Amino acid sequence: MYQLPPLPASPAPRRAYSPSRTGGNTSHRPSARPHSPHRSSATHNGGGHSRGSYSSRPSHHGGSHRSASGSRGGHFGGGAGRGRGRQRSSFDVALYINKNPVTVETETAYVPTHTFNDFGLAPEIVRAVHSLGIEVPSAIQDQTIMPILEGKDVIGLAQTGTGKTAAFLLPIIHHTLRDRNRVTLILTPTRELAIQIEQELRKLTPHMKLFSTVCVGGANIRPQIAGLKRKNNFIIGTPGRVQDLMERGFIDTTRVTTAVLDEADRMLDMGFIHDMKTILKDVPENAQTLFFSATMSKSIEGLVHEFLNDPLTVSVRKKDITAAISQDVVRYDHAHKFDLLVTLLGKAEFTRVIVFGAMKHSVEKLGIELSKTGIPAESIHGNKSHGQRQRALTRFKSGEVKVLVATDVAARGIHVDNVSHVINYDLPGTYEDYVHRIGRTGRGDKRGSALTFVPNE
Repeated sequence: MYQLPPLPASPAPRRAYSPSRTGGNTSHRPSARPHSPHRSSATHNGGGHSRGSYSSRPSHHGGSHRSASGSRGGHFGGGAGRGRGRQRSSFDVALYINKNPVTVETETAYVPTHTFNDFGLAPEIVRAVHSLGIEVPSAIQDQTIMPILEGKDVIGLAQTGTGKTAAFLLPIIHHTLRDRNRVTLILTPTRELAIQIEQELRKLTPHMKLFSTVCVGGANIRPQIAGLKRKNNFIIGTPGRVQDLMERGFIDTTRVTTAVLDEADRMLDMGFIHDMKTILKDVPENAQTLFFSATMSKSIEGLVHEFLNDPLTVSVRKKDITAAISQDVVRYDHAHKFDLLVTLLGKAEFTRVIVFGAMKHSVEKLGIELSKTGIPAESIHGNKSHGQRQRALTRFKSGEVKVLVATDVAARGIHVDNVSHVINYDLPGTYEDYVHRIGRTGRGDKRGSALTFVPNE
């Protein structure tokens, strides 16, 4: 167990921030997601658990292949629809402890079989890649670029930070330069990931005159509508907002030539399965479809049967992404939970930290109270506007603040270099959530540390 110096018997006067106000109890009230018809990038914040013990209900998924009539879709049982909470899995506190992480350098380096010149990509694309300092393809790029160029449907299984965005963008850009009437629809679970994909698209297409619009919730819809009225080569968005714009008549999926689901498992976890089915059902039968995901769940298998034609599966997942991260628990009494966090964050080795909380309101309060103690902090959660979330991320990435307090909205799709520690101030809803949370540290060849607050018995 992580050892801290003794705390005073009673909290100092400045600590009016009590655990009861932070959502830090070991038993949270279940929080239902709103049944909004225009929800996008919704976040499930856990709830209903007690002392790290969780139960789950089995689910049964079925699927149907595309119909011969050329329309896509069919009956697909199971899965979470809009507004439904995600399922739970069982795990125990012992899974939070790994005091002897493997040495990252011992992992066998991947040796690519191609260079970027070998793929037959347009010369301007190769020049753009090299100008970014990228000399050789990553594993997922090496194994998926050629099949995508050949027009195959592809399932790419890889964690974040493996270069998967460029893996699907590069061949799609190549095809689009040859036929500027092509339209690519990219769906992502969060607005942050959608924005990051467009930023990478811009880096890879300098002076190529390719146009894109980002369609995400939490942002003003009018500029998105204005963007969609012009000719777009790429539409990048979250399922809720994309479906909203479809219903308003501003996105015509019958014109889509390539559909990409990035972080497909996360979208299913967040209850977007029916949104995705609605969005994809009118995509033409001969369109190319690409799924990129960290895991291959039964739900994804059902979507594969329904929307992909004889897909090629490429897996470059690490066997255990948590093995290289030092993990431990911090035992706490409720009266001193906040004090323990402040003590930890005051240590010199805690240079850039993401603190995960369960509830949106408690995350907001925790960020404010940390700032009052002299620890520069920002917060990010579903109640913040698009602009507020981007400003918080910018300040954290730039080092202006050293702590980002977040709900699980930041567990995926947020790429921040050199995160020294992840702290689970509130327990995650599932062990899968835990894995995605701590994956924000220890990226690449860096060592990472994760600490989980667990109440004393």
